[in-house]
This record gives sequence, structure tokens and C-alpha cells, in this order.
Amino acid sequence: MAKATPRPRPRTARGAQSIEQTPGADASKPRRTTRRPALRSGAAGAGREFQALVDIMATLRGPGGCPWDHEQTLESLRGFVLEETYEVLDAIDREDHATLLGEIGDLLFEGVFLAQVEADEQRFTVTDSLRAINTKLIRRHPHVFGADGRALETPGQVVEQWEQIKAREQQDAGAPRALLAGVPKALPSLLRAHEIGTRVAAVGFDWEKTTDVVAKIEEEVAELRSAVADETPERAAEEMGDLLFSIAQLARKLGIEPESALRKANEKFSERFAALEVGLEARGRTLQGASLAEMEGEWKRIKKSEG
Repeated sequence: MAKATPRPRPRTARGAQSIEQTPGADASKPRRTTRRPALRSGAAGAGREFQALVDIMATLRGPGGCPWDHEQTLESLRGFVLEETYEVLDAIDREDHATLLGEIGDLLFEGVFLAQVEADEQRFTVTDSLRAINTKLIRRHPHVFGADGRALETPGQVVEQWEQIKAREQQDAGAPRALLAGVPKALPSLLRAHEIGTRVAAVGFDWEKTTDVVAKIEEEVAELRSAVADETPERAAEEMGDLLFSIAQLARKLGIEPESALRKANEKFSERFAALEVGLEARGRTLQGASLAEMEGEWKRIKKSEG
């Protein structure tokens, strides 16, 4: 048997950034002492298992590995990342912890896969990604890890501090100074609206009271009614967008994640409609043959039975 070709160990590419300090920090100045987090129980085991995942991925992409894994690119993996993300969310919504265990692993695998593709192109490694997030979390939690960090008592104060630190980082790194420049356009629209509202609220651009947002929604509904009455589709689409944006802001003020709320509403409707089909079939009726009045009657019966 021929001797197997040694699997090359990923290394940081020449010119790739291996993050060690706060962006824009002057290396000549002494760094502020931070309190490194203590290792928790089970951390060593998690480290071993994560290294095993990294090694498996490198083997799949290495010489003599898997042809399918070899041909994957960042672009081809986008759909898998999105799919695994939604499967995690689905398990959370169903409170299916056994399934969530596996889905978290699948999502972690996609992250390692992306990092391996970048390592193969000599851009950066998964170690660089882990160092980056560890450094960032410590840097953005000075109230926990900083030797002289000020005490924060509420989640709102934490969010405000987080955004302030993030803005300084972007300024030091020469990134665009626009507050909303970093909100990903690929986010689902309701989630992006929620994030936009969160960021502008952090600098004080927000309604003072929840009732003010409700009033804004009522205003947008009136404008949508007017557009519908005028039969102007373009204006109706614009007003519908304004209404949805305002609803996302109400969700934010109430501490509700709008994507999750809508996902649950979709599931509730689907379950009720499935029960409606069963109810019609029990009476020898079909969806195609039933009248609207019959379906509405069955729908009301189902809602009443739910209490």
C-alpha cells in the first residue's frame, strides 16, 4: 500500500490578519490589563471535540478526501448555512432539545467548513476566527473582564455600551462611519428592520413610549387604506413596507423578536388549517367542494376548541 500523503496543516496566509489587539490600537502603548475568563467545567472536553471537528474537516478537504467537499466554495455553502440556521430555529421553536443538540453541531460544522475553505485559499484559519470572537467578546464586555470597567446594571446599558465600543472600533479601523452601514442586507427583512431600530435607538433616535409606536402604526394603516382606495399599487406597496417596518419597531419596544413571532403565527395557522381539513373529511367534505361558509364554520369551531 502506498504511503499516504501527509495532510497539510492549515496556516495563516501571508497578509491575512490574525487578530491580536483592538483595531486601531497603538502597539507602542501599554495595553489595559483584562481579566481572562476562567476555564469552566467541561471546557477541555469541548476543546478536544472541536479540534476533532477541525481535523475531520481538513481531512475531507485534504488529499484523498471527499470529492464533494473538495468542490465546495463559499458561494455553494451559503444555502447550507441558511438551511442549518433555520433548522436550529425550528428546534428552538418546538422546544425539541434532543434535536437541537444535533442541529447546533450541524451549524458549527458549517462554520468550520467555511473557515477551511478560506484556509485552503491561504486567507485565514479557524483559529483566527476563534481568536477574533474571543478577543471581541472580552473587549466589548469591559464591565465583566476589564480591570477598571464600570458596573452595568441593566441589559439596556450593556447594549448601549456595546454599540459605543463597536462604533469606536469601526472608526479606529477606518470603516464606514455611518451607523447603519454594518447592518447586513441579507438579513430577513423583519429582522433587519428590528436591527436598524435597535441601532438608531442606541443613539437616542427612538419613540419615547410604546404607545407612540402604536400611534405610528395606526397612521400607517390609514395611509395604506388610502392607497388601496385609490387603487395605486406602487403606493400601496410602499405604505405596506412602512407599516411592516413600524410593526417591527413595536416588536422591538415590547422585547419581541418579530421573525420568531411571525414564524409561530405561521405554524399556528398551518396547524389550524390541517385540523380544518380533518374536520371536513370527517363530514365527507373536501376543501375543493366545501363552501367558504363551511370552512369558516369549521375554523371557528377549531378556535373555540382551543379555548
